[in-house]
Amino acid sequence: MAAPMELSCWGGDCGLPSLHPESLTVMAYAKFSGAPLIVNTINNSWRAPKDLPVLVSEDIVISQPAKILNFLRRQKYNADYDLSAKQGADTLAYVALLEEKLLPALLHTFWIEAENYCSVTKPWYASRIDFPLSLYLPGKMSREALNRILLTKGGPPLYSLTEVEAQIYRDAKECLNLLSKRLGTSQFFFGDTPTTVDAFVFGFLAPIYKVCFPRAQLQEHLKQLPNLCRFCDDILTCYFRLTASGHSPAGEDTADANLQKLTQLVNKESNLIEKMDDNLRKSPQHPPRKLATLKLAAGGEESSPMSRLSP
Repeated sequence: MAAPMELSCWGGDCGLPSLHPESLTVMAYAKFSGAPLIVNTINNSWRAPKDLPVLVSEDIVISQPAKILNFLRRQKYNADYDLSAKQGADTLAYVALLEEKLLPALLHTFWIEAENYCSVTKPWYASRIDFPLSLYLPGKMSREALNRILLTKGGPPLYSLTEVEAQIYRDAKECLNLLSKRLGTSQFFFGDTPTTVDAFVFGFLAPIYKVCFPRAQLQEHLKQLPNLCRFCDDILTCYFRLTASGHSPAGEDTADANLQKLTQLVNKESNLIEKMDDNLRKSPQHPPRKLATLKLAAGGEESSPMSRLSP
């Protein structure tokens, strides 16, 4: 039997299984490839790993989406099995494009734009971690996001933060336009079956598309590209059982499953009580002539087997 694989990641909201782009990428790829991951979402925990998502399989611990996806492929969960060599090369190019052109604007939208950070990002992440770590970690993640942006975009000729912001949003909008043109009317980027490219594009686009920010210029541009919005909605509906409005039928399934378990438990208890009652009736200590006295409660009313077992 294959070793169980557990994925620790940030949880979901706004109709998404995760609000964290990298966690969402891995979750989507696992759905596409059929990898049986046990997903553990960070929720009010002191044990928030530094780099999420993190995959654990026996004594192997892997972080970073690309490394996790490579590990899943080695375990025979390969969403790219039918791709040609050219399509495999295109996959690497598209992932690099997303990380270079779209990721900086995504980081800025979540972590640097002051109004978005104070009203949405910081409260959401802080609510997932226990105090007092909740006071420290969101600010640390914001500083890391800014450093990452400046490291890749802050050199000449862009010296000021204002110039950097303007450039990263121009690059992001251009990237969205290229993705929209490449997707066209197809369901996925390489035909009718989702692959690594689809997992990365979904992971990057879905938070932009679904999270309601006060300052959302990237979301406004994305919503002008209906095929990319349809792409996100289709994956949510088909692979995460989420509708475009963010409601999940999985909740109904859980309720039905809980009701079924409760019914089974009640039936087992009822059978056990019946067996105990039969044993009492057949016991030498309780001959048939004394059953009439056992059937009457102190108040003179008839007592059920359940009431006889009650304290």
